[in-house]
Amino acid sequence: MATTTPLPPSDQRRKPSPPPVDALWWALCAAAALVLAGCSSLGPHRVWGTAAGAGYLAAALLAARGRSPRTAGAVAVTGAVLLPLLWLLAVDRAQLEVRVVARSAGLLLAEGTPYLQHPVVPEDFNPYLPGLAVFGLPDAVAGPGPLTDPRLWMGAAFLGAFALALPAGSRSAPLRWIAACPLVALPLAVGGVDLPVAGLMCLGLALAGQGRAGAAGLALGAAAALKWTAWPAIPVALALLAAASRPAGRPVDRGSGRPADLGEGRRPADRAAARCGLVALLTAAALVLPAALRDPGASRAHVVDFPLGLTDAVSSAASPLPGHLLATHVPGGRTLALLLLGVSALLIALSLLVRPPATTANAAARLALGLLLAIALMPASRFGYLVHPLVLAVWAAVRETPGHPWLLRVRKQVSR
Repeated sequence: MATTTPLPPSDQRRKPSPPPVDALWWALCAAAALVLAGCSSLGPHRVWGTAAGAGYLAAALLAARGRSPRTAGAVAVTGAVLLPLLWLLAVDRAQLEVRVVARSAGLLLAEGTPYLQHPVVPEDFNPYLPGLAVFGLPDAVAGPGPLTDPRLWMGAAFLGAFALALPAGSRSAPLRWIAACPLVALPLAVGGVDLPVAGLMCLGLALAGQGRAGAAGLALGAAAALKWTAWPAIPVALALLAAASRPAGRPVDRGSGRPADLGEGRRPADRAAARCGLVALLTAAALVLPAALRDPGASRAHVVDFPLGLTDAVSSAASPLPGHLLATHVPGGRTLALLLLGVSALLIALSLLVRPPATTANAAARLALGLLLAIALMPASRFGYLVHPLVLAVWAAVRETPGHPWLLRVRKQVSR
C-alpha cells in the first residue's frame, strides 16, 4: 500500500499564503487615491490623494504583516482624513462646496435668503436647500477660521448622526471603516455637503425602526431641508412604520429584534407613519419655506433649474454616468434621462407598496438602491454622490439579521 510522505516543516513554510483581505482593500484604496492625486485638476483633491495614498499604503503594509484591523484602520484614517484636513485648514484650501455654504450663511443672515438674485457663472449658484446654510453660520458670525470652517461642522454632524444610528456597543469599528473609505474620507477632508444628509437618513431610519415616529420625522425633516436627495428617505421610513403591524405593547427594534422601551409602539402602525410624515414635512417646511418665499424666483433658479441643467450656466457635476452620457451625446437625451429617472422612482415607490421593508436594514438597502439609480440617471451628477448609497449599504450591513448574504459579508468586513 503506497504511503505519502508529509512535507518537511521547511517546505511547508515555503508555501505562499494569500494576502489578507484587509491588505488588498487598503492597497486598492491607495491606488484610487494616488490616481486622483495624479489626474485631478483640483488642488485640494491632489493634496488629499497624496496624503491618503501614503496612509492607505502604510495601512496595507501593516495589514500584510498581521497587525490588527484596528491599527491598520487608525493609520488609514490618519492619512486619509486627519493629515489632509489639518493641512488644508492651515492653508485655507477647500472644495468649492465649502465656500458656497459659507457664502449662503452670510446671505441668509443679511438678506433672509441663501441665494444670489442674479447668478451668472456656476460658482454663483447654490444648488442646496436653505437648511444647509446652518453649517456656514459659525463662519458668518465669527469670521473665517479653522474652527469655523463649514466642513468641520458637516463632518461632525455626519459622524455624530451615523454613530447614533449604529447599534450600541458596536460603533467603533464601523465608524473607523466608513471614515477611512475613500468616498467618505475625501469629503471629510476637502469638504462635502452629502455627508450630513447621509448620516441623518441613517438616523431617521434607525429611529423609525425603533418605533420612534416623531424623532424619526425630526431627523428626516432636517435631512430633507439640506438636499433633495434626502426626500426619498421619507416614504421609505413611512413604509417601514406602516408595515409594522405591531400589537399594542412594547415596540420592537427592527434592526436587532429586541424590544424597545418606547411609547410609540402602543399606537397603530398607520398612526405612527402618519405622525412621522407630518413631523418630517413640518420640520422641512420650517427650515425651507421662509427663505424660499423670500425670493421664489431665485430659489427655483438655484435648487431646481441649475441642477437639472435648465440654466445658461452649466453645472460642474459632470461625471460620466449614464444620465450625463445620455444628456450629452444622445439627441433628446436629457428628456430620456429624466424619463428613466421618473420610471425608476415609480418602480421603487411601487415596491414600497407591494412589498414594504420589514427591517431597518431592508429599508436602508431599498433606499440605497433608489438613490443609486437616481444618481446614475441624473443629467448632472458626479461620482461623489455615491456616498449616499455607500453609507446606507454599510449601515444596513451592520444592522443586518441573517438572510442577506451580501450584507452579511459587508458586515464582517466593516466590523473587524
